[in-house]
Amino acid sequence: MTATTTTTTADATTSAAPEAVPVKRSAAMIASIADPGVPTTSAPFGHALAALGERDQRVVGLTADLSKYTDMHVFAAAHPERYFEMGMAEQLMVGAAAGMAAVGLVPFATTYSVFATRRAYDFLCLDAAEPRLNVNIVAALPGLTTGYGPSHQATEDVAILRGMPDLTIFDPADALDVEAIVPAAAALEGPTYTRLLRGQVPRILDRYDYTFEVGKAKVVRPGDDAVIVSSGLMTMRALLAADTLSADHSVELSVVHCATLKPFDEATVVAQLDTDRTAFTAENHTVVGGLFETVAGALVRRGIAKQVNPIGLPDEFLDAGALPTLHDKYGLSTQSVVDRVLGALR
Repeated sequence: MTATTTTTTADATTSAAPEAVPVKRSAAMIASIADPGVPTTSAPFGHALAALGERDQRVVGLTADLSKYTDMHVFAAAHPERYFEMGMAEQLMVGAAAGMAAVGLVPFATTYSVFATRRAYDFLCLDAAEPRLNVNIVAALPGLTTGYGPSHQATEDVAILRGMPDLTIFDPADALDVEAIVPAAAALEGPTYTRLLRGQVPRILDRYDYTFEVGKAKVVRPGDDAVIVSSGLMTMRALLAADTLSADHSVELSVVHCATLKPFDEATVVAQLDTDRTAFTAENHTVVGGLFETVAGALVRRGIAKQVNPIGLPDEFLDAGALPTLHDKYGLSTQSVVDRVLGALR
């Protein structure tokens, strides 16, 4: 989608809106998720895909009228002959990507998370997952990463997709993760779904001894007082909260990052939780059907009785509004994580 296209998607509506719409309000509704002081990288997915396309002529890019708003425009500019604009037809896009994969191409298809999951589920399931084709769905606006209300907030996307056989689900924390996931997804058998962080994406994991591996959870930051198992942008928030807790409250919080939600690294996560430390999960997703319930299931299967405190979105449709305000309201801000940890430790 370009800024001149007339459509009902959130970002294009913003760009095409009458001048009377307050610019400050619109910007706040699609604000960067980066906390103050955290460096960012512009369009890491688009640049990583373009670089992969240079190395592998099989790589193709598709989008459902959202090139600019999923960073696919970077790939389109670098490889126009391998870029396909499918229009506002997500089901068609997934079916076309499956056909491309069936003849040996490596497709990456982008749209918003709500459209990939709510509209195109059956096509992803039967056209890509059942025949185990390498169709890579890269979906922007996962969870609460837009202020445009329930029509664009994919708060339940992981819950929708977790039951699909042979689907790999990635939830990157930052630009470093995004850059590593692109070539890793291309090398896998079967389809992948990535909860895309787009635009100006935080870059924080390079401060730590961290390397992305498919299907592996990593202890990014050790800590003796409490442990938080996190994914996606909440790993950034957990790491920032850990810094505050250590500096201001002498509380050492361990952060375990799960960049892969399926298959899930139960062994690493359970080993970190089966201690006397106070435990949390943190996810940019409803607490129904996502990371919290994945962790709870892993503990129950191993007969481990351990209380885990979930930090996540409520089981309800969320408000529209300025994104920073919504993160405070629904408990995803860094300060909210700090407060939850201190409250549980008192």
